[in-house]
Amino acid sequence: MSVMRVAITGVSGFIGSVLARHLHRAGHSVTGLVRTTSRREHVEAVVDRFVVGDQADASAWPDLLEGADCVVHNSVDWQILGKHPDLDAHLQSNLVASIALLVAAAPRQFVFVSTVAVYHDILPRWKGFVDEDHPLRPAGLYGAYKAAVEAHLWDAHYRTGQSTCAVRPCGVYGIDPNLKRSIGYPIIDDIRAGKPYRRAGGGKFVHVQDVAAAVTAAVGNPETAGKAYNLVDCYARWADWAAITAELLGVEADIDMSSPDHPVNEFSKEAVRSLGVMLDRGHDGIRDHLAALLSQ
Repeated sequence: MSVMRVAITGVSGFIGSVLARHLHRAGHSVTGLVRTTSRREHVEAVVDRFVVGDQADASAWPDLLEGADCVVHNSVDWQILGKHPDLDAHLQSNLVASIALLVAAAPRQFVFVSTVAVYHDILPRWKGFVDEDHPLRPAGLYGAYKAAVEAHLWDAHYRTGQSTCAVRPCGVYGIDPNLKRSIGYPIIDDIRAGKPYRRAGGGKFVHVQDVAAAVTAAVGNPETAGKAYNLVDCYARWADWAAITAELLGVEADIDMSSPDHPVNEFSKEAVRSLGVMLDRGHDGIRDHLAALLSQ
Protein backbone atom coordinates (compact mmCIF):
# COMPACT_ATOMS: atom_id res chain seq x y z
CA MET A 1 0.00 0.00 0.00
CA SER A 2 1.24 3.50 -0.79
CA VAL A 3 1.65 6.11 1.93
CA MET A 4 -1.33 8.45 1.95
CA ARG A 5 -2.74 11.49 3.68
CA VAL A 6 -5.96 10.42 5.39
CA ALA A 7 -8.60 12.89 6.57
CA ILE A 8 -10.64 11.60 9.53
CA THR A 9 -13.83 13.05 10.95
CA GLY A 10 -14.24 12.50 14.69
CA VAL A 11 -10.50 11.99 15.13
CA SER A 12 -10.50 12.78 18.87
CA GLY A 13 -13.27 10.31 19.74
CA PHE A 14 -13.15 6.67 20.74
CA ILE A 15 -12.76 4.98 17.35
CA GLY A 16 -11.15 7.98 15.67
CA SER A 17 -8.30 8.29 18.16
CA VAL A 18 -7.38 4.60 17.90
CA LEU A 19 -7.65 4.73 14.12
CA ALA A 20 -5.31 7.74 13.99
CA ARG A 21 -2.68 5.75 15.89
CA HIS A 22 -3.03 2.78 13.54
CA LEU A 23 -2.73 4.97 10.44
CA HIS A 24 0.28 6.79 11.89
CA ARG A 25 2.03 3.48 12.63
CA ALA A 26 1.31 2.38 9.05
CA GLY A 27 3.18 5.45 7.79
CA HIS A 28 0.19 7.52 6.71
CA SER A 29 -0.25 11.22 7.49
CA VAL A 30 -3.43 12.18 9.34
CA THR A 31 -5.59 15.28 9.10
CA GLY A 32 -8.22 15.28 11.82
CA LEU A 33 -11.50 17.17 12.10
CA VAL A 34 -12.21 18.28 15.67
CA ARG A 35 -14.83 20.47 17.28
CA THR A 36 -13.77 23.56 19.21
CA THR A 37 -14.64 21.69 22.42
CA SER A 38 -12.78 18.46 21.52
CA ARG A 39 -9.78 17.19 23.46
CA ARG A 40 -6.63 16.87 21.38
CA GLU A 41 -3.78 15.98 23.71
CA HIS A 42 -4.32 12.22 23.39
CA VAL A 43 -3.92 12.32 19.58
CA GLU A 44 -1.51 15.21 19.06
CA ALA A 45 1.41 12.83 18.54
CA VAL A 46 -0.31 11.02 15.65
CA VAL A 47 -2.32 13.80 13.96
CA ASP A 48 -0.06 16.21 12.13
CA ARG A 49 -2.79 18.65 11.14
CA PHE A 50 -6.04 19.55 12.91
CA VAL A 51 -9.00 21.24 11.27
CA VAL A 52 -11.55 22.82 13.59
CA GLY A 53 -15.17 22.45 12.60
CA ASP A 54 -18.34 20.43 12.87
CA GLN A 55 -19.01 17.43 10.63
CA ALA A 56 -21.95 19.29 9.09
CA ASP A 57 -20.02 22.54 8.56
CA ALA A 58 -19.15 22.49 4.87
CA SER A 59 -16.95 25.56 5.30
CA ALA A 60 -14.43 23.34 7.13
CA TRP A 61 -14.27 20.72 4.41
CA PRO A 62 -11.81 22.44 2.02
CA ASP A 63 -9.19 22.52 4.81
CA LEU A 64 -10.02 18.96 5.82
CA LEU A 65 -9.72 17.69 2.25
CA GLU A 66 -6.62 19.68 1.31
CA GLY A 67 -3.91 17.26 0.23
CA ALA A 68 -5.97 14.24 1.30
CA ASP A 69 -5.92 11.00 -0.68
CA CYS A 70 -8.59 9.27 1.42
CA VAL A 71 -11.41 10.35 3.73
CA VAL A 72 -12.59 8.23 6.66
CA HIS A 73 -15.99 9.45 7.79
CA ASN A 74 -16.28 8.29 11.37
CA SER A 75 -18.12 11.02 13.28
CA VAL A 76 -21.78 11.02 14.33
CA ASP A 77 -23.77 13.78 15.99
CA TRP A 78 -25.04 11.71 18.92
CA GLN A 79 -26.58 14.58 20.86
CA ILE A 80 -29.52 14.82 18.48
CA LEU A 81 -30.07 11.04 18.55
CA GLY A 82 -30.87 10.81 22.24
CA LYS A 83 -33.99 9.65 24.05
CA HIS A 84 -36.06 12.28 22.24
CA PRO A 85 -34.33 12.63 18.86
CA ASP A 86 -34.55 15.82 16.84
CA LEU A 87 -35.41 14.30 13.48
CA ASP A 88 -34.86 17.39 11.35
CA ALA A 89 -31.51 18.13 12.98
CA HIS A 90 -30.47 14.47 12.64
CA LEU A 91 -31.32 14.38 8.96
CA GLN A 92 -29.33 17.54 8.28
CA SER A 93 -26.33 16.93 10.54
CA ASN A 94 -25.90 13.20 10.04
CA LEU A 95 -27.56 12.11 6.81
CA VAL A 96 -27.42 15.10 4.46
CA ALA A 97 -24.00 16.22 5.69
CA SER A 98 -22.54 12.73 5.22
CA ILE A 99 -23.80 12.52 1.65
CA ALA A 100 -22.55 16.03 0.92
CA LEU A 101 -19.11 15.19 2.35
CA LEU A 102 -18.97 12.08 0.15
CA VAL A 103 -19.67 14.23 -2.90
CA ALA A 104 -17.16 16.89 -1.83
CA ALA A 105 -14.49 14.24 -1.25
CA ALA A 106 -14.68 12.84 -4.79
CA PRO A 107 -12.62 11.48 -6.46
CA ARG A 108 -10.76 10.53 -3.26
CA GLN A 109 -11.24 7.16 -1.62
CA PHE A 110 -14.05 7.33 0.94
CA VAL A 111 -14.25 4.87 3.83
CA PHE A 112 -17.47 5.06 5.83
CA VAL A 113 -17.74 3.77 9.39
CA SER A 114 -21.23 2.28 9.31
CA THR A 115 -22.79 -0.24 11.73
CA VAL A 116 -24.36 -3.70 11.87
CA ALA A 117 -27.49 -1.84 12.98
CA VAL A 118 -28.20 -1.64 9.24
CA TYR A 119 -29.52 -5.17 9.83
CA HIS A 120 -32.56 -5.93 11.94
CA ASP A 121 -35.01 -8.13 10.07
CA ILE A 122 -32.91 -11.17 9.17
CA LEU A 123 -34.45 -13.08 6.28
CA PRO A 124 -35.15 -16.81 6.80
CA ARG A 125 -33.13 -18.01 3.83
CA TRP A 126 -29.93 -16.75 5.47
CA LYS A 127 -30.64 -19.33 8.20
CA GLY A 128 -29.34 -17.08 10.98
CA PHE A 129 -25.89 -16.64 9.39
CA VAL A 130 -25.54 -13.13 8.00
CA ASP A 131 -23.01 -12.14 5.36
CA GLU A 132 -22.56 -8.87 3.50
CA ASP A 133 -24.98 -9.99 0.76
CA HIS A 134 -27.95 -9.79 3.14
CA PRO A 135 -30.15 -6.77 2.36
CA LEU A 136 -30.09 -3.84 4.77
CA ARG A 137 -33.32 -3.82 6.79
CA PRO A 138 -32.75 -1.56 9.81
CA ALA A 139 -35.04 -0.67 12.68
CA GLY A 140 -34.12 2.68 14.24
CA LEU A 141 -32.96 6.09 13.09
CA TYR A 142 -29.26 5.30 13.57
CA GLY A 143 -29.27 2.15 11.45
CA ALA A 144 -31.53 3.74 8.84
CA TYR A 145 -29.18 6.73 8.52
CA LYS A 146 -26.15 4.48 8.06
CA ALA A 147 -27.95 2.33 5.49
CA ALA A 148 -29.02 5.43 3.55
CA VAL A 149 -25.46 6.75 3.40
CA GLU A 150 -24.28 3.34 2.24
CA ALA A 151 -26.69 3.55 -0.71
CA HIS A 152 -24.91 6.73 -1.77
CA LEU A 153 -21.52 5.03 -1.36
CA TRP A 154 -22.52 2.43 -3.90
CA ASP A 155 -23.98 5.05 -6.21
CA ALA A 156 -20.74 7.02 -6.12
CA HIS A 157 -18.71 3.89 -6.82
CA TYR A 158 -20.77 2.42 -9.63
CA ARG A 159 -21.76 5.70 -11.28
CA THR A 160 -18.49 7.63 -11.03
CA GLY A 161 -15.85 5.02 -10.20
CA GLN A 162 -15.00 6.57 -6.83
CA SER A 163 -13.45 4.04 -4.46
CA THR A 164 -15.92 3.72 -1.58
CA CYS A 165 -16.38 1.09 1.11
CA ALA A 166 -18.16 0.61 4.43
CA VAL A 167 -17.02 -1.05 7.64
CA ARG A 168 -19.84 -2.11 9.95
CA PRO A 169 -18.84 -2.59 13.59
CA CYS A 170 -21.20 -3.88 16.25
CA GLY A 171 -20.80 -2.87 19.92
CA VAL A 172 -17.26 -1.50 20.08
CA TYR A 173 -15.35 -2.02 23.32
CA GLY A 174 -12.00 -0.74 24.49
CA ILE A 175 -10.72 2.09 26.66
CA ASP A 176 -12.61 5.22 25.67
CA PRO A 177 -10.82 8.58 26.11
CA ASN A 178 -13.87 9.39 28.23
CA LEU A 179 -13.30 6.44 30.58
CA LYS A 180 -16.84 6.27 31.96
CA ARG A 181 -18.21 5.69 28.46
CA SER A 182 -16.17 2.49 28.05
CA ILE A 183 -18.34 -0.62 27.76
CA GLY A 184 -18.05 -2.45 31.08
CA TYR A 185 -17.39 0.59 33.27
CA PRO A 186 -20.86 0.61 34.93
CA ILE A 187 -20.66 -3.17 35.40
CA ILE A 188 -17.44 -2.81 37.37
CA ASP A 189 -19.08 -0.19 39.57
CA ASP A 190 -22.05 -2.48 40.28
CA ILE A 191 -19.97 -5.57 41.07
CA ARG A 192 -17.58 -3.59 43.27
CA ALA A 193 -20.57 -2.21 45.17
CA GLY A 194 -21.92 -5.73 45.77
CA LYS A 195 -25.15 -5.05 43.90
CA PRO A 196 -27.13 -7.98 42.44
CA TYR A 197 -26.64 -7.96 38.68
CA ARG A 198 -29.90 -8.50 36.80
CA ARG A 199 -29.37 -7.05 33.33
CA ALA A 200 -30.85 -9.48 30.80
CA GLY A 201 -29.74 -10.20 27.24
CA GLY A 202 -26.45 -9.36 25.66
CA GLY A 203 -24.95 -8.25 22.40
CA LYS A 204 -22.35 -8.66 19.73
CA PHE A 205 -18.97 -7.06 20.37
CA VAL A 206 -15.77 -6.12 18.60
CA HIS A 207 -12.59 -4.56 19.96
CA VAL A 208 -11.80 -1.01 18.86
CA GLN A 209 -8.31 -2.14 17.80
CA ASP A 210 -9.88 -4.52 15.28
CA VAL A 211 -12.14 -1.78 13.91
CA ALA A 212 -9.11 0.47 13.45
CA ALA A 213 -7.14 -2.38 11.87
CA ALA A 214 -9.94 -3.05 9.36
CA VAL A 215 -10.18 0.62 8.35
CA THR A 216 -6.40 0.88 8.06
CA ALA A 217 -6.35 -2.22 5.85
CA ALA A 218 -8.98 -0.62 3.61
CA VAL A 219 -7.10 2.67 3.17
CA GLY A 220 -5.35 2.68 -0.19
CA ASN A 221 -6.53 -0.85 -0.93
CA PRO A 222 -8.19 -1.08 -4.37
CA GLU A 223 -9.71 -4.45 -3.49
CA THR A 224 -12.13 -2.78 -1.05
CA ALA A 225 -13.84 -0.58 -3.63
CA GLY A 226 -17.59 -1.12 -3.65
CA LYS A 227 -17.49 -3.51 -0.70
CA ALA A 228 -18.77 -3.66 2.88
CA TYR A 229 -17.26 -5.47 5.85
CA ASN A 230 -19.21 -6.66 8.89
CA LEU A 231 -17.14 -6.46 12.09
CA VAL A 232 -18.55 -8.86 14.70
CA ASP A 233 -16.12 -10.74 16.93
CA CYS A 234 -18.31 -12.50 19.49
CA TYR A 235 -21.56 -12.60 21.38
CA ALA A 236 -21.63 -12.11 25.13
CA ARG A 237 -24.41 -11.77 27.66
CA TRP A 238 -24.23 -8.84 30.04
CA ALA A 239 -24.15 -11.54 32.69
CA ASP A 240 -20.93 -12.85 31.10
CA TRP A 241 -19.41 -9.39 31.43
CA ALA A 242 -20.46 -9.31 35.09
CA ALA A 243 -19.16 -12.82 35.81
CA ILE A 244 -15.76 -12.02 34.28
CA THR A 245 -15.63 -8.80 36.30
CA ALA A 246 -16.40 -10.66 39.55
CA GLU A 247 -13.71 -13.23 38.76
CA LEU A 248 -11.13 -10.51 38.10
CA LEU A 249 -12.07 -8.74 41.33
CA GLY A 250 -11.96 -12.02 43.25
CA VAL A 251 -15.44 -11.56 44.69
CA GLU A 252 -18.65 -13.59 44.86
CA ALA A 253 -21.46 -11.86 42.98
CA ASP A 254 -25.19 -12.44 42.64
CA ILE A 255 -25.58 -12.54 38.84
CA ASP A 256 -28.62 -13.64 36.87
CA MET A 257 -27.19 -16.02 34.23
CA SER A 258 -30.56 -17.09 32.83
CA SER A 259 -30.36 -15.28 29.47
CA PRO A 260 -29.59 -17.50 26.44
CA ASP A 261 -25.84 -17.93 25.96
CA HIS A 262 -26.06 -17.98 22.14
CA PRO A 263 -27.38 -15.30 19.77
CA VAL A 264 -30.26 -15.85 17.38
CA ASN A 265 -28.12 -14.69 14.45
CA GLU A 266 -24.38 -14.87 13.72
CA PHE A 267 -22.23 -12.94 11.27
CA SER A 268 -19.76 -14.23 8.72
CA LYS A 269 -16.14 -13.14 9.26
CA GLU A 270 -14.94 -14.17 5.82
CA ALA A 271 -14.96 -10.70 4.24
CA VAL A 272 -13.07 -8.90 7.01
CA ARG A 273 -10.60 -11.76 7.34
CA SER A 274 -9.63 -11.09 3.72
CA LEU A 275 -8.25 -7.81 5.09
CA GLY A 276 -6.12 -9.69 7.60
CA VAL A 277 -8.34 -8.94 10.60
CA MET A 278 -9.18 -12.28 12.18
CA LEU A 279 -11.79 -11.24 14.78
CA ASP A 280 -10.88 -14.10 17.09
CA ARG A 281 -10.58 -12.43 20.51
CA GLY A 282 -13.82 -13.92 21.85
CA HIS A 283 -14.50 -13.69 25.58
CA ASP A 284 -10.74 -13.57 26.22
CA GLY A 285 -10.73 -10.16 24.58
CA ILE A 286 -13.52 -8.99 26.87
CA ARG A 287 -11.57 -10.34 29.85
CA ASP A 288 -8.42 -8.45 28.78
CA HIS A 289 -10.45 -5.28 28.31
CA LEU A 290 -12.06 -5.54 31.73
CA ALA A 291 -8.66 -6.16 33.31
CA ALA A 292 -7.38 -3.01 31.57
CA LEU A 293 -10.39 -1.04 32.82
CA LEU A 294 -9.76 -2.25 36.37
CA SER A 295 -6.19 -1.01 36.14
CA GLN A 296 -7.22 2.54 35.25
